[in-house]
Amino acid sequence: MNEAKPFVIDKRLVWEAYHKVKENKGSAGIDKVDQKTFDKEMSKNLYKIWNRMSSGCYFPKAVKLVEIPKSNGGTRPLGIPTIEYRIAQQVVVSVLTPILEPIFKEDSYGYRPGKGAHQAIAKAKERCYVTPWVLDMDISKFFDTINHELLMKAIRKHTEEKWVLLYIERWLKVPYQTSKGEVIERTMGVPQGSVIGPVLANLFLHYVFDEWMSRNYPTIPFERYADDTICHCVSEKQARFLKAVLMKRFEECGLKLNEEKTKIVYCKDSNRRGDSEHTSFDFLGFTFRPRGARNRKTGQNFTAFLPAISNKSMKRIKEAIRAWKLNRKTFACLLDISTEVDTQISGWMNYFVPYPRLD
Repeated sequence: MNEAKPFVIDKRLVWEAYHKVKENKGSAGIDKVDQKTFDKEMSKNLYKIWNRMSSGCYFPKAVKLVEIPKSNGGTRPLGIPTIEYRIAQQVVVSVLTPILEPIFKEDSYGYRPGKGAHQAIAKAKERCYVTPWVLDMDISKFFDTINHELLMKAIRKHTEEKWVLLYIERWLKVPYQTSKGEVIERTMGVPQGSVIGPVLANLFLHYVFDEWMSRNYPTIPFERYADDTICHCVSEKQARFLKAVLMKRFEECGLKLNEEKTKIVYCKDSNRRGDSEHTSFDFLGFTFRPRGARNRKTGQNFTAFLPAISNKSMKRIKEAIRAWKLNRKTFACLLDISTEVDTQISGWMNYFVPYPRLD
């Protein structure tokens, strides 16, 4: 007679999680097992994940830590979990998503089914047309400073499933491992690059920011994509007030607004002739600022506050193109070259072309 498992986890969840992780691709973690190697014994590996999770004895390996260069010359940490780790997390994500989706706010756009950056950009454009001021927020090291105790409190509010809570707690405590083999223990934060990270980050900011704003300042609209957030204010005075109260709110929840990078922006156009220190902001790879435009019906030129690809995004694209080193492939087959670069170029086109530079 088979011994009953402490936790009832449908094998189908593991199978679906595997396909989702495979579809998203990704490199090997510290165990150096890539997708091709994992697939050689796929059935055995998937059974092992299900068996350990159902038994309560699944203990994830350390997360491989790599440093990704930033445009300002610094780096940001990116965690690369093992494939086994990603599949196990996707199982939990598939359980949490239908529970959490109904409670998330309309203006939370990041990493959600049916939501995306273009919707956030479109809504920001619409609101900048109506409302003259923006509070452009920057949360210092958000993913690295999420308070575990507050996060688990939020999770327990929505599920009592013991195995879900058990594995999330274990994942939060999993250490980083550097390329030199150094182990870095973690007491806060969620690794960027983990499958479950975006869901946990959204839930954390749902209570720290979204729900709090809806309860305390329901007339101030915002767009939030993960931790990238802008608020629309009717006056500079309101924007300054909101910045002050949010600094206090974030501090109470273990987060910190970067005072230098958080700025109050005047959405200047033909009808707004005032002035301010800041008249532009970047949001999701686009720069919003005053731009020349033309009325299609009358042909009259005017100034509008519009988004277009940011200089930072342009710089990243140019760096990526240089990295292809096409000048060294003069004898390569054009078909091979196009196959190599088409996907990336199509991605850039699909993302940035809807809001072209008009000036």
